[in-house]
Amino acid sequence: MLFSIVTIFPDFFRGPLDYGIVRRAREAGLIKISIHDLREFTTDKHRTVDDRPFGGGEGMVLKPEPLFKCVESLGVASREERTARLPAIKENVILLSPQGEMFTQAVAQDLAALEHIVLICGRYEGVDERVAEGLADREISIGDYVLSGGELGAAVIVDTVARLIPGALGNQASAQQESFTAASKTESSGPDSTCGSGGLLDYPHYTRPAEFRGMAAPEVLIGGNHEQIRKWRRSKALEKTLRNRPDLLDRSKLSSEDRKLLAEIEEGSI
Repeated sequence: MLFSIVTIFPDFFRGPLDYGIVRRAREAGLIKISIHDLREFTTDKHRTVDDRPFGGGEGMVLKPEPLFKCVESLGVASREERTARLPAIKENVILLSPQGEMFTQAVAQDLAALEHIVLICGRYEGVDERVAEGLADREISIGDYVLSGGELGAAVIVDTVARLIPGALGNQASAQQESFTAASKTESSGPDSTCGSGGLLDYPHYTRPAEFRGMAAPEVLIGGNHEQIRKWRRSKALEKTLRNRPDLLDRSKLSSEDRKLLAEIEEGSI
């Protein structure tokens, strides 16, 4: 997969994408990341990428011309071809914007099926709307807050999507056990003994020593009964989700066992 990042601060990416899984995926040839300086696609001596918005208002807005020139130079299919969703076209142009749809694990899984993702890093007070209307396939926000620019968001998307590329993780099955990971369409009856997330928050983890500073690892995890471990992990995942992110429960496919465990948690019986 190729990630093309359009930014006015290319040096920003010298650090965030040079570590961990993203670095290993790059070294293994699973992903490529190219950084494109937007100022190289300007025509004036000041390399101007922004201007004041029509109608007045505070701040500056990124101009459309350099962005269109930059993205079109990357050899992506036309907006019309991408919009038609032709099977052979596995590209997306994404505008990082506070006005975009929320970036979720489900969105990351959709993006992981592509071959080329162009990430446009917004800046200043925004981006000329014609970029969203005539250039980008979708606008994405990484959260309900405002950053100085889209660079951090782009790094987040690259990291999240890269770990879903087959071969990027040492054990690809581990990606199915992480928080927010929805159950696979081919998954049979629910989480196995490792208790995949299924869209909930992850269950608690413990390692050696079994007791640390007076805090003991749960006996059930040490006993070796896989069915008891599975049930304990699922109940703890439900408990943590109910406490920290109850909104996820409405979006998760809960089994009859899940609902029974959840009722017991709410009653305080477990």
